[in-house]
Amino acid sequence: MIIQKQKAFEEIMSALEGEEKVFIFGCADCATACKTGGEDELAQMKQKLEEQGKQVTGTYVLDTACLSGEVRKRGKELKEQLDASDSVLVLACGTAVQTIGDGLEVIAHPGVDSLFIGNVVRLGKYVEKCSACGKCILEETGGICPVTRCAKGLMNGPCGGYSPDGKCEVDPEQDCAWLLIYERLRERGKLGWMETVKDPKDYSTVSSPRTLVWEHKKEAEDK
Repeated sequence: MIIQKQKAFEEIMSALEGEEKVFIFGCADCATACKTGGEDELAQMKQKLEEQGKQVTGTYVLDTACLSGEVRKRGKELKEQLDASDSVLVLACGTAVQTIGDGLEVIAHPGVDSLFIGNVVRLGKYVEKCSACGKCILEETGGICPVTRCAKGLMNGPCGGYSPDGKCEVDPEQDCAWLLIYERLRERGKLGWMETVKDPKDYSTVSSPRTLVWEHKKEAEDK
């Protein structure tokens, strides 16, 4: 899930300066889970914008705001409202902003800040666990990602800076990821994996922008 937080209202108002009519999009996936762009948040934003003199031409929570096909389909259904708008405000991740802006050929303003890929512990508590680094090594580390969860991103560890209570020297609130990996592998009888020196992370696999073309595209289209 893309963990996100809503931008300060003052920043949103600054982005909308000179634009009187705005349409608001949200997303039923990550944005709804993070309470940044679900039905309630769109209603609240609509009220706040109208209190500031803006005319909200409509609101819509997309099922998946980063899915180009859905965005174009909903855009056709909402064409009248969108044509009456100076711009759209997107209360969803940066990918959604670009998908909507490019797909509908509209001025799309970001209403949230995308923070990281993480898991939901509970509503309001999110933990970063994946950096989408391009080559997953979780099989070798007992399912704990050192690229993300080690503050230094070490491929071999632990370093010599962890504290006696197992905390990280960079962030004393965080457990040392490599000690967690050690304990996990020890419990599973896989400590031998720690003896293999891993090569430095090859960041050429994550050079941006990236594109993935599914090899079975024709098969998917036929379904």
